[in-house]
Amino acid sequence: MTKMGRNAKVLVISLHHPELMRGGAQQIAYELFQGLQNEPGIEPVLLASTDMEYPALYKSGACITGFDQRPNEFLFLPQEYNGAWHRTSSVRLIDAYCEFLETIRPDVVHFHHFLTFGIDLLSLTRRILPSARLVFTFHEFLAICNANGHMVRLTDQSLCSQATSVRCHQCFPDQPPEHFSLRKMWFLRHLQEVDVFTCPSSFMIDRFVAWGIDAEKIRHVSNGQADCTHGKQLVVSDGPKNRFGFFGQMVDIKGIQIILRAVAILREQGFTDFKVELNGSNLRYATPALAKEIEDFLAEENELPFAERIVQSNGPYQVDQLASRMARVDWSIVPSLWEEAFGLVVSEAWAFRRPVICSDVGALAERVTDNVDGFHFTRGDPYALAAVIRRASTESGLWERLSGAIPEPPSLAAMVAGFLDVYGLEQNSEGSAVRRQVSQGMAANGSDAPMKSRKRPNRSAQISNSR
Repeated sequence: MTKMGRNAKVLVISLHHPELMRGGAQQIAYELFQGLQNEPGIEPVLLASTDMEYPALYKSGACITGFDQRPNEFLFLPQEYNGAWHRTSSVRLIDAYCEFLETIRPDVVHFHHFLTFGIDLLSLTRRILPSARLVFTFHEFLAICNANGHMVRLTDQSLCSQATSVRCHQCFPDQPPEHFSLRKMWFLRHLQEVDVFTCPSSFMIDRFVAWGIDAEKIRHVSNGQADCTHGKQLVVSDGPKNRFGFFGQMVDIKGIQIILRAVAILREQGFTDFKVELNGSNLRYATPALAKEIEDFLAEENELPFAERIVQSNGPYQVDQLASRMARVDWSIVPSLWEEAFGLVVSEAWAFRRPVICSDVGALAERVTDNVDGFHFTRGDPYALAAVIRRASTESGLWERLSGAIPEPPSLAAMVAGFLDVYGLEQNSEGSAVRRQVSQGMAANGSDAPMKSRKRPNRSAQISNSR
């Protein structure tokens, strides 16, 4: 263990900036950047990519620019990105990135994605900074799966548990099986430059180890967040708990269509004593078929008399609006069609003591315990979701039991501590950074916390007479 003569610089590389595009990976990267700012002896720097959604941010001749006059926040302006091999062909952009690294000289480079940057930037970073510690956090399975990293088969929309050259060829018949063998070799070649990998859930670790990542180099660090409640405890009303909310991105893989179909099923069955509120954005990234389904459903809903409407769309939201949005619902529905890596919306619902109704796959099933602190339903099955909605709306005492068993969501402080350990950085009593070597065995056995955070003692939710 050696004491550094200056602040330890940590470069956090993020897919997009959360103020330009909402998404879990960029939110976690930014909250980590903010959390590191409060650590003595640590100097964090953020490099976040953007896209042509904001063309005015692309300055003539620029490759990397400052962001919104904020200290240590920079925008990476992707150019000539090859989405097939996930590499950047722009010589100017590569030169600018090298110059950026040589100017910043970080001790740790923490990639939260390679998309928009290029997987080959891992090897380039190692060449420019041979003594820096390289950390890579997986937020989905894009390294494994060419189908947007979701591991959902394009042939029949079923889940895929492994990637082989033939199975991938079946999803992409225009590419021969050999292409996917080369793709895997290409990715593993650059990923081998990483010192430590992290995943926010246990099942992700198992998936990446089975694919080819060295088990001794991968660790679990939960996605932690700052307190989004700001100390506010929502009032709980008497009466049925029949208000349901969706929070997140309105794209195909998030499964919002399953909610709408479940509503249609219940309405046809004559059960209408419940409400659903949709909170989300990025519908522009949905397929035309899904966008039309959502728009047609909401148009028909808005033609009904107000008292007969069940579904209401509230549009996008920011984290500081969560309290008011959560106050309008009793349950949070997370109907994802892929095996989520973590599910930040679960943590947000837990922060406000809202039980989660989720698909029975991936990290959602890992985090939410069925009929203990929430409910599972069969992935992609609107009839199964409809049955849970009816039960949740009508069974007396159910909400109070599940809400009282909700665990504390992972905190920002715990996440920062977990990553400092991964970085090989600690704080001494004088507040300066201490750099230590972390062996591969330590990397394999280390973990920030159990997957399920320590539960609060079971207690009844606070009840009032106000609705």
